[in-house]
Amino acid sequence: MHFIRVFQAGTLNAFADFAATYTVRTWTFAWLGRIIAQVVFFTLIGTLLGSPEQQRFLLVGAAVMAIVGEVLFACASSTWERRAGTLPLLVASPGSLLAVFAGRSIQWVPSSLATSSVCLLCVGPLFGVTWSVPSALLLVVVLFVTAATTYCFALVPGAAVLNAMDLRNIVANVIGALITAFCGAVVPVSFWPSWIGWAVNALPVTHGLRAVRELASGGFDVLPHLGYAVLTAAIWLVVAGWLLRRLAERGRRDGTIEFGD
Repeated sequence: MHFIRVFQAGTLNAFADFAATYTVRTWTFAWLGRIIAQVVFFTLIGTLLGSPEQQRFLLVGAAVMAIVGEVLFACASSTWERRAGTLPLLVASPGSLLAVFAGRSIQWVPSSLATSSVCLLCVGPLFGVTWSVPSALLLVVVLFVTAATTYCFALVPGAAVLNAMDLRNIVANVIGALITAFCGAVVPVSFWPSWIGWAVNALPVTHGLRAVRELASGGFDVLPHLGYAVLTAAIWLVVAGWLLRRLAERGRRDGTIEFGD
């Protein structure tokens, strides 16, 4: 219960930051508009190739990658506590740092869910990716699981950059680019050497993307993919907790957790 209360407090902080960052108008016409343009850009590559199949493949991949790009904002928002000078107080408190930081950037999960859902449900039919009512409803569930599990992974680089805050955007961009290249968004995973396939199977978004592609093809066998996504997310969440605990232990020992910049 204590973990949940701390998580809820972090969540309130996260949505307060989100409200200070976006209005309904700026989120809709600036952020969402930008992502829709990005998805359409990748989709048009398939159109130029003269392949409706490639067009649909790229649209689904780009729409799911919108989740990755947004939840990786956790790399930046995790550092806000250190920049605000509150990290020493969090380390000194009896609460769990994982609970704090898991709630601290949670705003990116519903935002990315909304972004990806609009791209797939509204833009998708314009390029041949259509949905029945059952598949559309299940799609929202699959995208939520994909966003939540990918967020668990994003907490790991978020925890890592607390000791290298100037690298927060570089780390997020590099990780996002690697995931886009290798996890099956722009080319099938089988295109790459087998060891890359093994590596990307450790990422929740790989399995979430497969579940979305299953729905886009008219199937409904998504539970195995979602199960793997949840399993890998749980492992990454443990890693994030370990990194935060190490940060706190080292900070208490050598005084490297300062107030402010």
